[in-house]
Amino acid sequence: MSHNLDLAQNHAWNLARTLMVPVTLFRASGEYGVLPTADIDDADDLEVIHEFDPWSPAR
Repeated sequence: MSHNLDLAQNHAWNLARTLMVPVTLFRASGEYGVLPTADIDDADDLEVIHEFDPWSPAR
């Protein structure tokens, strides 16, 4: 988890490109985190910031 949004966004994009799966940047308890989108459950108390899709031409 990170308190720095810019750092979290960069790591999220790099993770999506490395794994070649969509990942979601979220905030929980005042910190930012990243998970593969398929691993996020609707019951989780997460504030979704952005989904990074490695197959999308625009970042």
